[in-house]
Amino acid sequence: MPCCECGGTTLSQPTIPRRAMLAGLGLGSLAAVAPAWAVSSVKLPLLGDPDTRDLTTAFPGKGSMILQRTRPPLLETPFEVFDQGVFTPNDRFYVRWHWASIPTEVDAKAFRLKVRGHVDKELSLSLDEIARLPRFEIAAVNQCSGNSRGLFAPRVPGAQWANGAMGNARWTGVCLKDVLDRAGVKAGAVQVRFSGLDEPVVEDAPDFKKSLDLDHARGGEVMLAYAMNGEQLPLLNGFPLRLVVPGWYSTYWVKMLSDIEVLDRPDDQYWMKTAYRIPDVPGANIKPSQTGFKTVPISRMVPRAFLTNLRGGARVATGSPVALRGIAFGGDCGVRTVEISGDGGATWSLAKLGADEGIYSFRRFEGGLPALAAGTHAIKVRCTNTNGLTQPMDPVWNGAGFMQNGVETVSLQVA
Repeated sequence: MPCCECGGTTLSQPTIPRRAMLAGLGLGSLAAVAPAWAVSSVKLPLLGDPDTRDLTTAFPGKGSMILQRTRPPLLETPFEVFDQGVFTPNDRFYVRWHWASIPTEVDAKAFRLKVRGHVDKELSLSLDEIARLPRFEIAAVNQCSGNSRGLFAPRVPGAQWANGAMGNARWTGVCLKDVLDRAGVKAGAVQVRFSGLDEPVVEDAPDFKKSLDLDHARGGEVMLAYAMNGEQLPLLNGFPLRLVVPGWYSTYWVKMLSDIEVLDRPDDQYWMKTAYRIPDVPGANIKPSQTGFKTVPISRMVPRAFLTNLRGGARVATGSPVALRGIAFGGDCGVRTVEISGDGGATWSLAKLGADEGIYSFRRFEGGLPALAAGTHAIKVRCTNTNGLTQPMDPVWNGAGFMQNGVETVSLQVA
């Protein structure tokens, strides 16, 4: 039966085999990763050097990935993967951690999720108990706040991602609301704070924790996922439990979730008060020299669209129509339209949208261009979401390298 307007469902019993979900051991060890990382390399469309990254298959549960960093592991999805389907395969799904002290094994039988704080009854839930709660499923894009940071000009510090720090999955688990209701939220509760099994690597460094306002946490869409794309969560993507916050950037999608704390005051710890904040202006877009602006915590995603079947610099024969396809997402709502321009944005035509997998999911689109004259052509795609928000024509800039969603351009060489 429907659980929310986004198309999620609840069922009385989980359909994922519980023994598969609970098989926490035997997933491999990060400590066993071989030092010989590279199987080949890839040149990314970054605006600064170095723009070449190694490809690696050395991480457990992962296929060929772009290696951005080893400790903590930052693995980017090669962009051609997004042309293969609307859902990103688990073994090619990007990886981003904040601290290098990540458990290399999780004993699923011994694992407990704590629920505490401003509640009537503190809980210590086993995975088996969580699996017996009503099942919830939703398709949603998980995107790093700094996806595309390597495209910022002037350059900003941080991981120099191209466009592959994102992925789309069908997440399976339980509604956070059901867990909170079981604990009983006391009157006066304000926020809910989440943390996982990863730990800081140096003394006095802030443990990674993120918080949501209570109404959002109990809204019915935020969930505790134990599976993605019909399979057990990979260790590197958050096994055994991951918070899923549809429509919001992945900084809130706490991995290896182990602790839920209901607060009777706003969360003022580092990861909310200081880190992951953006200019409080439309699109978080400011000029590099701009100062004196207020900041707010990053939260809702914004619309984006990408061509997936053609890369920059691709050669196309004169006299032949050009078939185009790609993916789009609306951010915190659905996709209304995707438009394509073959003349650098002077004119636009509507693309044909593919199947709707839910308002937070990638959505495929297809289109085409007539035969092009010889020369260089700038192909642009832009998404307008169901709230009426359209991607800006120019790239976004802010000092943290967050929320890039300027219209993408692919240059074609026609000869």
